[in-house]
This record gives sequence, structure tokens and C-alpha cells, in this order.
Amino acid sequence: MIRRASPRVVGYGFVCALGLVGALAARRPEVVALAAPFALVLALAALSDRPPRVSAWLSLPRDRVLEGDELDATLTLRAADGVARIEAYLVLPPTIEVPEGVLPVSRRLLPGETEEVPLSLRGIRWGSHELGDIRLRAHDALGLFAWEGRVTRSQRLRVYPRPETLRQLVPPLATQAAIGNEVARTKGDGLEFADMRPFVPGDRVRSVNWRASARRGDLVVNERHPERNADVVVFLDTFVDARHLDASALDRAVRASSTLASHYLERRDRVGLVALGGTLRWLELGGGLVQRYRLVDALLETEVVFTYAWKDANIIPARTLPPRALLLAVTPLLDPRGIAALLDLRARGHDLVIVEVSPFDLVEPGAGVDDRLAYRLWRLRRDELVSRFTRLGVGVARWDGEESLASRIEEVTAFRRHARLARR
Repeated sequence: MIRRASPRVVGYGFVCALGLVGALAARRPEVVALAAPFALVLALAALSDRPPRVSAWLSLPRDRVLEGDELDATLTLRAADGVARIEAYLVLPPTIEVPEGVLPVSRRLLPGETEEVPLSLRGIRWGSHELGDIRLRAHDALGLFAWEGRVTRSQRLRVYPRPETLRQLVPPLATQAAIGNEVARTKGDGLEFADMRPFVPGDRVRSVNWRASARRGDLVVNERHPERNADVVVFLDTFVDARHLDASALDRAVRASSTLASHYLERRDRVGLVALGGTLRWLELGGGLVQRYRLVDALLETEVVFTYAWKDANIIPARTLPPRALLLAVTPLLDPRGIAALLDLRARGHDLVIVEVSPFDLVEPGAGVDDRLAYRLWRLRRDELVSRFTRLGVGVARWDGEESLASRIEEVTAFRRHARLARR
């Protein structure tokens, strides 16, 4: 620890020097007696000048929390030899807040005493945050010297984005062979009614529709749709970001990706992740609670890395994009590399759905006439791009982060249903 003297040490020293000089100049030794108490205090402080043996650490009950939720942490202080006053300050990132007035913590510790200070931490933005950096300042009994030190015992706190509420999800065009909650379009053993057909040898008796058979005078059996699971790949565009004040297109994209992945995993589907930008990240398909944690942890590490290199769908590993998977692209549609990658994936026959994270409220037009005209042309070009995807049979959900994501997902579901009926 580093020792620092308080301003009183300088003042006491000045008084002692002034008394000594005054006694010599006036030839009056009693003047020295006036400065003697200050000299005695400095001498006592010098004799007890040894750094205190103090320690501190932060304890977290868990390492994961949702946005806006509070986490009860504990800051522990301990002094081996005792300390007259110790101040502890926990360094927190801007996205973690504590109630006002709680930090710094000031305590008096006896020899061997341990003090536990409860803290209430709140994560106001998703991310993976490193905690445990504690700044300490110990004062002596006379208040003349202070020792400052730093204790670092790193702990990782992951703040998960709070998911949006969804009433329904986008159904895939093709399902897999495993059992799930998605109703397949093929016919087989299941719960959802599909059609009726005449009875043939080998049909089970429980499949016979006795009412229809009585009306027709011949045995008729019910055909049903089986329940299957689906493969879903979340495609996250991280080439560029649009930001205004505290709002960010990347924040909205991560929140939408986490919401969609969590809801599909709850339906026992297999979900994977591809984050294409300055760096390529991917997570192969998987299901269950472990896959959910993997997906969210991967999303927490998402960031925009600037690069001039042209990157397209060819650099994505083929095993991360199965041919019968539903591809959910979450993108602001700002970078031509991300747009070209989506057009390429659609041309390859992938079942593609786009969740457009709208940057309109993050971009303000300039004050000049030319600036306003350029802004209008930019918006028209974006509308034309959305129309281009629509003509290719791709549903586009434009979401600005404020309105309900569920309503936009329902619009895409209705678009895909009508487009499928039109193709028939």
C-alpha cells in the first residue's frame, strides 16, 4: 500500500518550524512550548507509521442476472491488526449501478474483525462484466497518514437481456424427424387433424372415424399431422451499428436474437447461432437449457469490429446452416456485405426470415435542404430493399425496439402463410 500524508501534516510541521524560528528570534524558549503539542503528534504518528494489513473481497450469490433485476452482493472487509478507519470503493462499470450513497463504504475495524457490507447491484444493460476491483484507503488513529491500495479478485457477472413476450413464433417450412411441438405438414401419427381417407388393411381401429363411417356406409379413418421439432439458426449481422444517446441498433439486435432463441428452445427445437461481421462467430445446433446458456453467453460477447474486408456467406461453415433449417436474420440492413450474404443464402434455397432492427429513430436528418433530401432518398432505398426481399418470398419484420416484437412476428407469419397459399 502507498502512504500519503494528509494536509494536516504540512500544517503541523509549519507550526513547529514557526515556533522554533520564533523562539530563536525572540530569544524566548517558552515559544517552543506552544509548538510542542504539534511536534508530539507528529512524533507519535511517525512511531506508528506501519502499513495496515487489510483485505477485501466481493461475494456474488450467482453469476447471471436479467436486465433490471437486483443482485444481493456482499463486500467483506478484514483487518489483521485493526484500523481506525478504512474506506472501500467498489469500481463498477457504467452498466452496473448501486443505490446512491452506498459507496464508498467507511468502517472502523478492530484487530481480527471482519465486516460484511451488503450491496444491491442492478444490471441496466446486457453484457459480460468483470467485477472485483476494490480501492482501499486506511487512516491512522490521528488522521495524519493514509494508506491507499488496490485489491483485484475478478469475478464475471453476466447480465442477460430481458426477453420480449411472444405469443407465437415463425413456423418453419420443413421439420425434422425428432418429436417436438411443431406441427409437421406431412401426415402420420399425431394430434392435429389433417384429412380423412377410406380404410385399408393395416389401419388401426382407433383411427377409424365412426361418425363419418356411419354416414358414408363404409369405414373411414382420420389422418393427422405429427408433432416434430425444427432446426433454427439465428443469423446476427454485426458489421455496423447505429447509435443515438443510449439507444443502439446492436442492443436491440441482441435482445431480439436472445428472445427468439429462448422461445424456440422452449419448444424443444434445435437452435444455432451465426454472427457475421468484422469477426465470424458461430454455435452449432443444439437444444436444452445448456444450449440456451451457450447462446446467450455468445450473444453477450457480440461486438462490432470494424473491417474493410469483404465477407459473405461463403465463409460460414456449412454444418452451421443445415438445408432444412429456418434462418432468422436479425440485421439493421445497413452494410452491403450483410445484405449480400442474405441474398446469397436466399438464392441457395434457405428458408429465410428477416427481423429488421430499424435505425430510423437513431438517424436524424440534417438541417439543410440537401441533407433532408438525402435522408428521404435513404429511406426510399431501404423500402426498396425490403420490397426486394419480399418479392423473393422473404418475410421482413421491421422492429424499432419500442413496439411489441410479437406483433411484427405475427405479421411475418401471416405473410408466409398467404405466400404459401398463393404458390399453391
